[in-house]
Amino acid sequence: MTGLADNIAAVRERMARAVAGAGRSPESVRLVAVAKRHPASAVREAHALGLRAFGENYAQELVAKAAEIGPLPSIEWHMIGHLQTNKARHVAPVIAMVHTLDSAHVAAELGKRAAKLGRTIGALIEVNVAADSAKSGCVPDELPAIIDAVRATQSLALRGLMTMPPYSDDAEASRPFFARLRELQARHGGPSVLPELSMGMSHDLEAAIAEGATIVRIGTAIFGERGVR
Repeated sequence: MTGLADNIAAVRERMARAVAGAGRSPESVRLVAVAKRHPASAVREAHALGLRAFGENYAQELVAKAAEIGPLPSIEWHMIGHLQTNKARHVAPVIAMVHTLDSAHVAAELGKRAAKLGRTIGALIEVNVAADSAKSGCVPDELPAIIDAVRATQSLALRGLMTMPPYSDDAEASRPFFARLRELQARHGGPSVLPELSMGMSHDLEAAIAEGATIVRIGTAIFGERGVR
């Protein structure tokens, strides 16, 4: 557990420096640890070291891992990968938040499934600000319709926006895309309507925080390189 503890401490230190540099409060950015392709035992260790929010990219892996781990105190599961309509019923009983809603249809299906369970799920809308054909997410012009769809579903709580820019070894290359998401937040009601901006990963969390991220999704810097799916 020592290596994992060191990794978590290093990530928290990076976050603290970035938050201070942006003139923001330490509580303004939340860490979601991405456990994709890592075993349940790694999540248990990270939880024992104080982490509470864990993200998964694949519905099947999320559901299986959550079942294996069980109800650890205050643990939250976040769906951070593309959510297909036919997977909504699987994740609805488990997740606290979905980061990747990108259509009114998926929002309606997830909301219907959550309502049947008497649950409320936090909802972030994924925006493909880079117009990258290799990535999921709605285009900016589709945002109003999806916002309306989430609002029409009482079992989904609209929380904000998410994006994933094209990967670059230069973290500063991500900044224009993070800035674009913040501009979309402002255009559609600002932080009072869309309080969360989920953006930034292991290699570019500092740039994301500088541009207003409230959630960073960190995998490799915490758990190390992933295995093969």
